[in-house]
Amino acid sequence: MTKRNNFIKLFLITAILVLDTVSIWAIEHNKREFRGAWIQCVNGQFLGMSTSQIQSMLSSQLDILQKDGVNAIIFQVRPECDALYASDYEPWSRFLTGRQGTPPSPYWDPLQWMVEQCHKRGMEIHAWINPYRAKTKGTTELASNHIARKQPQNCFSYDGQYILNPGIPENRDYICMIAANIVSRYDIDGFHIDDYFYPYPVAGISIPDDREFAKYNNGFHDKADWRRDNVNMFIYQLYNTIHKVKPWVKFGVSPFGIYRNNKNGVSIGSNTNGLQNYDDLYADVLMWVNNGWVDYCVPQIYWEIGNKAADYETLIKWWDRHAGNRNLYIGEDVERTAKYPDLYNSNTNQMPAKYRLHSEMNNVSGTVLWYAKAVTDNTGNYGSMLEKVYWKYPALMPLMPYIDKKAPNPVKSLKILHTNGKTVLFWKAPKGNGWKNKAEKYVVYRFEKGEKLNISDPTKILAITSDTFYDIKNTHNKYGKKYTFAVTALDRLSNESKPKKK
Repeated sequence: MTKRNNFIKLFLITAILVLDTVSIWAIEHNKREFRGAWIQCVNGQFLGMSTSQIQSMLSSQLDILQKDGVNAIIFQVRPECDALYASDYEPWSRFLTGRQGTPPSPYWDPLQWMVEQCHKRGMEIHAWINPYRAKTKGTTELASNHIARKQPQNCFSYDGQYILNPGIPENRDYICMIAANIVSRYDIDGFHIDDYFYPYPVAGISIPDDREFAKYNNGFHDKADWRRDNVNMFIYQLYNTIHKVKPWVKFGVSPFGIYRNNKNGVSIGSNTNGLQNYDDLYADVLMWVNNGWVDYCVPQIYWEIGNKAADYETLIKWWDRHAGNRNLYIGEDVERTAKYPDLYNSNTNQMPAKYRLHSEMNNVSGTVLWYAKAVTDNTGNYGSMLEKVYWKYPALMPLMPYIDKKAPNPVKSLKILHTNGKTVLFWKAPKGNGWKNKAEKYVVYRFEKGEKLNISDPTKILAITSDTFYDIKNTHNKYGKKYTFAVTALDRLSNESKPKKK
């Protein structure tokens, strides 16, 4: 009996391992998927480097990320009321030049450079700011034109940081003015804020906002409700500010991974036990999502599957169930995913299990990786698995019909030309007036001779490009095989035209 039980146990374990391996390679690829990566500056990766060295490092990162299938970069441009771009209002960041207020030499504009580099690679670029944080713990010197020196009464000190007080209406206007300046001047695809609203609580330290509560309470008697209302008003104002300047720029937020813990009579909370957006950071994320005040939400679910306080599986299912009214992407911690073993197969990390959970969710339509360098360093073979398995084929951006849902016209004059030893597919941009109708990118598909023209199949995508031509000579046509090529047009929001074939 014991031998029989051991045999059955061994058979089941083997079956699980085999099924797990098969599931890795039998991936159902999505045609539309947000595949983002955060590139931050606060880790100091630019410090001590020249302009050319930073550009070389970023170029290398972007090349690798493109190869791995990433289609969007979220680039940190304002970590502490400063700038990694040319600003008339805030000082150059010390995280770029080593000293706040000192311009880069040789001079360059990192955000403009990143816009050009990302678009050249067919990637979206989202400008990422920290709205309220005015000084990080490690900053010891502020430039003369920094907001905390010009208007110190608008900030409060908390645990070595300076915070623009969310309770002062003037601060909402100031941040929105900065946002409007960025959106109007740069050809960005998205505008992004992260999880820093009211400061992360530190035991024994209170937020010094009694004076503001007395002056601006707006009829609120509970200070926690008042603080949430301050942040709500800011999110609503920022959303409208961005879309008033450029309606197509996507506004996204990446909140802390727990909305609320399901305890003490909480009606909508997860089975977790950790810091909470709603109660501790005064960020009512579900209100923003359900009221349509954000275009996408990226909860930072950085924990591992099986974490006792904040289990990844519990949280991805909770966000999928409650935050589907706007595009939902998941913030993934690359290093932690690579570090922890699969619960049922200690020979592999948790990447396969997490991506399997993604595929099972109804509302999850993308991933943002924390952080880009961990991917380019191929931590735990993460980058290689993206390239060879999960993000093997290009992906279009998820649709946002609440901004625009009309597709552009089809491309014109599609033809194949043989010139200078190349076989090139050429086409002309379709007619279109205004941002809603103008073609911005194109999708090139390839089908076997006689194969049904199915542009819903992402494995048929050769490229997503802003060019009106594509070299098809080297598309595996080594044996004289004949193919049908198709080209579609995409607008700013990735609405796709009908195909033209050749």
